[in-house]
Amino acid sequence: MLISNKEFTLLNKTIIPGETKIIDLNIATLHTMTELKVPVIVSRSIYDGPTVLLSAGLHGDELTGIEIVRQIIRRGINYPACGTIICIPLINVFGFVNQDRDFPDGRDLNRVFPGSANGSLASRFAYHLMQDIIPSVDYVIDFHAGGRSRFNVSQIRIEPNNPALDEVANAFLAPFLLYSENIDGSFREACDKVGVNYLLFEGGKALDIHEEVIEEGIQGTMRFLDNLNMLNPNFCSQIPSKPTVFIENSLWIRAQYSGLLHNYITNGTFVKEGAVLGIISDPYGTVEEPIIAPNDGYIICQNQAAIVFQGDAIYHISTKLKDE
Repeated sequence: MLISNKEFTLLNKTIIPGETKIIDLNIATLHTMTELKVPVIVSRSIYDGPTVLLSAGLHGDELTGIEIVRQIIRRGINYPACGTIICIPLINVFGFVNQDRDFPDGRDLNRVFPGSANGSLASRFAYHLMQDIIPSVDYVIDFHAGGRSRFNVSQIRIEPNNPALDEVANAFLAPFLLYSENIDGSFREACDKVGVNYLLFEGGKALDIHEEVIEEGIQGTMRFLDNLNMLNPNFCSQIPSKPTVFIENSLWIRAQYSGLLHNYITNGTFVKEGAVLGIISDPYGTVEEPIIAPNDGYIICQNQAAIVFQGDAIYHISTKLKDE
């Protein structure tokens, strides 16, 4: 590997080879006139290599992703063998403080990219992330969780028909890989448009910290870094015992009735068409309506709420695996 003699500047701060620096991204002033800052942790090797961004907390209530990046920093995995690793464990500080998904302006930050310099608070922050951070980045792993009560099994999501993304996603070796189109206004779409390879990790649910999902996210990140020759030699990633399941299509099973939800199946398992996944009951002991699997497939998200309403998404099931 070549010893780096290139200048690396982020947010008007220079990070020299072998240095780790915490830089504050100033995003707003609160109504109390208090400045709100997002810490950006930058670790640079003495050797040339790619630049990877590990980000979480785009939705402020998705704590598992925040904990994945926090532990990567705490363990020292963010000190690269080559190249540079940028960690932003908590992007949406507003949402984290309020234990909420959105920005104070009521907007979902992950629907306003690439943002605007003169737009809403969320839009302005998206704009600065795209203008001040992403131009320095080659790869992004952005960590997310399911919405409240909806528990996602650990999975990587990428757009279909992108061989470059296939390669790095395969290196992560998540239990599931889901091909899904980019969503308008998402961070993923914005990165794709400027040629930055972006992996979306989903695992766990909002306002929850799940240790198994956290470790899967950390191990996958180490495998990803190892594939780029960036993994610090002090660490060795573990190869999972089961191969990744590649899902080309999937659908949501929705509640046909309102009532109490009783899950019968384990999240992440394969079920056969016609299997009873659970029941929805009334509170009086007179009604129990079964929830039937519409096809063979893997359950990749499970609603764990005690009460559901008609139309609520309760199970996410694969409908077509790759090469089926």
